[in-house]
Amino acid sequence: MQQTSDFLDAIDQAGMTEQALAWSAINSGTANLAGLKTVAGMLADAFAVLPGEVSLVDPAPVTAISADGEEFEKPHGQHLVVRVRPEAARRLLLTGHMDTVYPVDHPFQANSWLDDDTVNGPGTADMKGGIAVMLHALMALERSEAGQAIGYDVLINSDEETGSLSSAKLIEELAAGKYAALTYEPSATPEGNLAHARGGTGNYSLIVRGRSAHAGRNPQDGRNAIVAAAALALGLKELQTEDCPVNPARIEGGAANNVVPDNAVLRFNIRPKEPSAGERFEAGLHALMGEVRQAHDVSVHLHGGVTRPPKPVDRRAQKLFDLVRDCGTRLGLSIDWQATGGVCDGNNIAACGVPVVDTMGVRGGKIHSPEEFMIVSSLSERAALSALVLHRLARGEEL
Repeated sequence: MQQTSDFLDAIDQAGMTEQALAWSAINSGTANLAGLKTVAGMLADAFAVLPGEVSLVDPAPVTAISADGEEFEKPHGQHLVVRVRPEAARRLLLTGHMDTVYPVDHPFQANSWLDDDTVNGPGTADMKGGIAVMLHALMALERSEAGQAIGYDVLINSDEETGSLSSAKLIEELAAGKYAALTYEPSATPEGNLAHARGGTGNYSLIVRGRSAHAGRNPQDGRNAIVAAAALALGLKELQTEDCPVNPARIEGGAANNVVPDNAVLRFNIRPKEPSAGERFEAGLHALMGEVRQAHDVSVHLHGGVTRPPKPVDRRAQKLFDLVRDCGTRLGLSIDWQATGGVCDGNNIAACGVPVVDTMGVRGGKIHSPEEFMIVSSLSERAALSALVLHRLARGEEL
């Protein structure tokens, strides 16, 4: 530990706190493009201290389905990319996200201190604090001699909270050829546990088109899209298995009470626990769509799919977890892990065959709620942990 103490000792707790609170004070809900632009500029300035190229990358086109079943393009913010030593033989990927779940008109907009070491604020834990951890861990790595032997890319996307649809291709491109990856979601528990294996997720819309008619004069001439959507919802629950939960979430459509509705949109989510479970579900889904088309004389179209594949932990990924735990022990931290049903960009990275630990951010809790909090002292604690992991990888640690 003596040989690494110099670069760890310079980690700036006060500076990290100031940055995390400044970033979280700007509303950066995924749909708030103006707020995201402001935060992206602040982050670009902060990450310019690293010896690499900083750029803002335009989002890929993404479409969504409106309540009346029409497809439209959904705008997103730019993504921040930093490339350092692209010529290095061993390169890593570090990722985070600048967006939050709190829209511009949400009442939760300000930081407040709960006690001397706990701050309540939007995105403090998820994950402006994690971005500060990432930045200062890399700054510490750059102060070490070993750090110069390794290269890395940083991605901070603007759409993680809605599935990373406009950055998925960019994640895939940046993951290609990387030796390992770290993602800075908050720890799985306030005590600092890591998320281990993760299930996957898929978001879908079924667009149903029927035929309108007068509900009193000639209802037999109509084809009720709402009834067909309800049949689909019931059928979806029949497709649910233990390794693939299904949640029909919302049916939209219809018109006046005296009109047979000719349109409906059914939105639903699945959570496959391993890849074959999602494949089996999709086969059943297409069969169900065919049955409803025939039984209700309607058209049914599908939009969406699995956006985050399940993330099992293979041998190399487990060695990365073991490395994080060993580095924690050297720093006097007790690091453990647990499986979770939640998803993040770590799912996408793992699907590229890259070992990843995706909860390297701050300790905190109650994320996605107005009670979200960050344990402030964990900023420097987790930065030291990441810096030591990066240092070990830079010195040739094998996975």
